[in-house]
Amino acid sequence: MKLQDELPVDHRLATVYRIGAGLGGAFLVVFGILGLTGHPGFLSTDGDQVAGLSTNGALSLLSVVMGVVLIGGAVVGGNVASNVNMIVGVLFVLSGFYGLTVLGRPDANILNFRMSNILFAFIFGFVVLTFGMYGRVSSHLPLDNPYWQKRHREEQPLPSGPPAFVKILKPGPPNPIGR
Repeated sequence: MKLQDELPVDHRLATVYRIGAGLGGAFLVVFGILGLTGHPGFLSTDGDQVAGLSTNGALSLLSVVMGVVLIGGAVVGGNVASNVNMIVGVLFVLSGFYGLTVLGRPDANILNFRMSNILFAFIFGFVVLTFGMYGRVSSHLPLDNPYWQKRHREEQPLPSGPPAFVKILKPGPPNPIGR
């Protein structure tokens, strides 16, 4: 079974996916452009501060690219925006782990991550991931949710009417005690 088999094509949750992707992408593009205007070194480990986050040319360029990807997902909308949000969210969480591993090593910290960048990567990643998974992942989806309806389309509806008593037969030999 493929993931796309479980997804309805058009539904009202597409607006949530588009808003999440659009806002996140716009922030990343603005952050990246502001980081590039300071003319930092491409792999500098003592770059500028933009919006409380340290940056260099590589991180600014990567931010612009990821922002454009999110905005592209918002423009397309629907399940594409949801999938893009989830993928970008996971990538940001992974970049937070990357930042943790290179925090004390200036030779390996090519994206100039500081603790503020790591916290931002985790928080932004989980927020975008939540926007992508909104309405798709839950153990108690309501019956009018399009994902629940898509997954349970083949089920037969329960018969209406008064409840009936059903005798449950146990397989195997009869019980000699009579129970």
